[in-house]
Amino acid sequence: MMQIETIVCYRICRQFMHHVVRRRIQHVRLGSSLKIAMNFMYHRRYSSKVTGIVLGIETSCDDTGCAIVDSNGKILGEALNSQQQIHLNHGGIIPPIARDLHKQHIEHVVHDALRIASIELSDVDAIATTVKPGLPLSLVVGMNYGKHLSRTSGKPLIPVHHMEAHALTIRMVQKAARRLKLRNLPEFRTLSGGRAIELAASKSTDPQAFEFPMVMAQYRDCNFSMAGIKNCVRRHILQQEKLHGVEGDELIPDVFNLCAGIQMAVTRHLCQRLQRGMEFVTLQNLLPRDNKTLVLSGGVACNTFIKRAMGLVCQHMGYSLAVPPPHLCTDNGIMIAWNGIERLCADIGITHDLDSVDIDSKCPLGEDWTDKVAKASIKCKWIKLTPLLKEHSTSQE
Repeated sequence: MMQIETIVCYRICRQFMHHVVRRRIQHVRLGSSLKIAMNFMYHRRYSSKVTGIVLGIETSCDDTGCAIVDSNGKILGEALNSQQQIHLNHGGIIPPIARDLHKQHIEHVVHDALRIASIELSDVDAIATTVKPGLPLSLVVGMNYGKHLSRTSGKPLIPVHHMEAHALTIRMVQKAARRLKLRNLPEFRTLSGGRAIELAASKSTDPQAFEFPMVMAQYRDCNFSMAGIKNCVRRHILQQEKLHGVEGDELIPDVFNLCAGIQMAVTRHLCQRLQRGMEFVTLQNLLPRDNKTLVLSGGVACNTFIKRAMGLVCQHMGYSLAVPPPHLCTDNGIMIAWNGIERLCADIGITHDLDSVDIDSKCPLGEDWTDKVAKASIKCKWIKLTPLLKEHSTSQE
C-alpha cells in the first residue's frame, strides 16, 4: 500500500540528512559479523546546546542494532550485529532463528554502543525501540529489552514506527535470486538477493533480452505488487532451463541478462507508481511547487540503478532527491535513535507506561489515501527510463 507520506519530505528526514549522514564514522569489524561505528574521539565533551540523548534499538527483522544519538544529530556510538550470512545459508530469513540471534546478541550490542559513546545508561534521556511493523518474533525481543532498560533506568520509552524511521522504504524481492541459483557463483555467495541481482544485472550484455509486462497497468492507483514480476521470472527460468537442459545446481546461460530484465521490470513498476503519486500531489496542491523533495531510504536505496531511475523521475517532475548513504539506508539503530530524538524534542509518543506498549507486525504510516488516489483516476504519460539502458550499454563498451 502506498500512502501520500511516501512522497513527502518529512522534517525528520531533512534533519537526518542535514545532521546525521554528514557525520564521519569509522567502521570497525569485530569477529565475523559485529560492526561498530565509532567517533574518532575517545572522550567526548558534549555541547551545551545538546538538549537530549536517546538510545535506539532496532530488531524489526534480521539485524540487531543499537545507537546513541544526541539532539544535534551527532552519532555518539553505534553497534550492529548482522545475521545476513546465517540466513543466506538457510535460503531466507527464518523468524525463530532471527529471534534467537537477537536474544543472543542484543545485550552486548547495546553495551558496545554505550561503551563507544563513553556514557552510561543513566546519561541518556530516553530509550527508543522499534515496535512496528516487522517480524513479530524479532520485534518482541527489541521491545522487551527496551522495556527492561526503561524499567531499570527509570528513563521513558519511545515506541518507534520502523517505516517512519526510514521515511521511505521499499523492499526488494529476495526469492528471485535464490531461484536463479546465483549463490552457486563464488562472488555472489555472501550477497543478499537484491544485491546479487544488481551485481548480476551490471554484467548484462543485453538488458532487454527478456520481456516483462507492465505490472498493474489497469489500476490507476499507487499500490505496489511484485507478484506479477515474480511469476514472469519463474516462467522465464523454467523456459530457459528446458531450452538449455539445465539441471541441478547449474545456472541458465543467460542469467545476467535475465537479472537485468528483473531489475528493469521492478524499477519501472516503482517509478510508475511513484510518478502517479507525484502527479496526485500536484493535482491536490499538497506541496509547494518550488520546494518538493523525495526521500529515498531503506534497503532499496542502496541499488544504484533504482536510485538513478528515481532521480530521472524527480528531474522530470520537479523534485529534488535526497538519499542517505548506503550504511544508513539499511536497518540500523541510528535511525531509531534519531526518531526518538525527534519525538523527545516534540514531546510526542513518550511514555513511562510500559504495559501500554506492544508490537504490531503490520501497521500503516499516516493516513491512508489509497482510495482518494484511485478515485482521481490519473492517467499518466510515463517517463521513459530507456536513457538508463543506454548508459548501461555505454559502460559495457
